[in-house]
Amino acid sequence: MPQILVVDDNPDILEALELLLSLHGYTVLTAENEKAALLAVSHQRVDLVIQDMNFAQGITSGKEGTSLFNALKALNKDLPIILMTAWTQLETAISLVKGGATDYLQKPWDDVKLLALVEEYSQNVETSQSKSNQGNNKNQKPADDFIYQSQEMHSLISQATKVAVANVNVLITGANGAGKEKLADFIHQQSPRHNHAFIKVNMGALPHELMEAELFGAEKGAFTGANQARIGRFEAADNGTLFLDEIANLPLSGQMKLLRVLQTGEFERLGSNTTLKVDVRVLSATNADLRLAVRQGTFREDLYYRLNVIELNLPDLAQRKADIVPLALYFIGSDYSLSDQAIDVLTGHPWPGNVRELENACKRALVFANNNILTASDFQLASGQSESESAVDEKQHIEQVLIKHNGVIKHTAAELGLSRQALYRRIEKYQIDV
Repeated sequence: MPQILVVDDNPDILEALELLLSLHGYTVLTAENEKAALLAVSHQRVDLVIQDMNFAQGITSGKEGTSLFNALKALNKDLPIILMTAWTQLETAISLVKGGATDYLQKPWDDVKLLALVEEYSQNVETSQSKSNQGNNKNQKPADDFIYQSQEMHSLISQATKVAVANVNVLITGANGAGKEKLADFIHQQSPRHNHAFIKVNMGALPHELMEAELFGAEKGAFTGANQARIGRFEAADNGTLFLDEIANLPLSGQMKLLRVLQTGEFERLGSNTTLKVDVRVLSATNADLRLAVRQGTFREDLYYRLNVIELNLPDLAQRKADIVPLALYFIGSDYSLSDQAIDVLTGHPWPGNVRELENACKRALVFANNNILTASDFQLASGQSESESAVDEKQHIEQVLIKHNGVIKHTAAELGLSRQALYRRIEKYQIDV
C-alpha cells in the first residue's frame, strides 16, 4: 500500500487523518511543521503528501504552505501533493495547482472525497515511478494506464487517442463508476496541453449558489463569505484542460455564462466588470440524458452542441465482461490470485456500480480472505442470475448496506460505489423504505 505523509500543525487533525487513512489500509506518516515534513520525505519512502497551508498559530496567509510545497517539489518533482485549505487560501491553493499540485480540498474536508482523491492519486504512484525510470525525455507523454482487454475498450481508447490531439470539446457519457474522469485525464495527458493544468470540477458536489464563483471566480464582497478576491477554475486552467463532471447539474444561469466562455473565451468574475480572457479546452461528463434535458428545457440546446463536438461513451462494465478479471487482478494486487469459482462469480455479476463497485468488492474480499487465493465466498456476490434475479439481489444488497450505515446515504453510496444521485434513483426504482 502507498505511504502517505500528512502535514498539519493541529494534532487533532493529524490524529483524525491518520485514523481515517489507516482504517482504509494506508500507511501514514505525520509531521507538524515544514522541517519534519522535509526530513520525512528525505529519509523515508513517501508516495503522497496531504499538507495544510499554515503551520503556526494565528498565521493564515498560506505562505508557509507555499514554502513547503516548493521545497517538497524541489526534493521530488513527481511527488503528488494534495493541499488542505480554508476559504481564505483558495486562490493560493489554485495557483499551486497550476504550479504542479495534484489537487486541493477545503476544510472541513469530506471523508469520502478525500479518500477518493487519495485512492486516485496513490494508484498512479507505480505508474509514475516506472515512467520516471524510462528516461528524461521531456516530450514523452504518460502511457495508457487503463486496464482492459475488451474490444469495446480497445475501440474507445483508439478513438480517445485520436480525439486527444484535436483541440475540440469532448462530452464523455456513461454510468456512474464507469471511469469517465479517468478517460478525461487520459485525453488531457495525450493532448498538446499535457504540460499545463488539468483542473477538475464535480458539478454535482457544489451548491448551486457557489457554482458560478467556483467556475468564474469572485471579487471580495461579491457574496456572503467572500472575504477576498479569488480566481475561478477557468483562470486556473488557462492554456490547459478543464474537466466538468456531472455537467447536467449546472443551473441555467451558469449555463449561459459557460456558453459565452466556450464561444469567446471571455467572462467576468462575480462582482466585477473587468472582462477576462482564457484559452481552455473543456471536457465534460454526465450520466444523464442531456438530449432529454434539452427537450425538457433544463439544459440549453446551444450549450449542448458546444460541449458535444465529439461524444465518447464509456460502456457499462457488464457490457465489457472481458475487462472484469484483468481489473480485479489489478485491484487485488500481485500478492493475491483468483480461484476459478471467484472468476465465475465476478464475470456473472451485473455490476450496477461498474468499475467503482468492482474495486470496492475487491477491497472487501481482501478483508475477508483466509489466504492469498480469493474464493467466491470472499466476494459475497451471486452469479448466473436472470435479469429479474439480479434486480432482486441488487435491491437486497442495497437494503443491507443501508441498514449497516443506519440509512446514511453518503456512506451507503460510497460502499456501493455509486453517486448519491444514482443511489437515490435505485431507492426509487426498487421502492426501498429508507
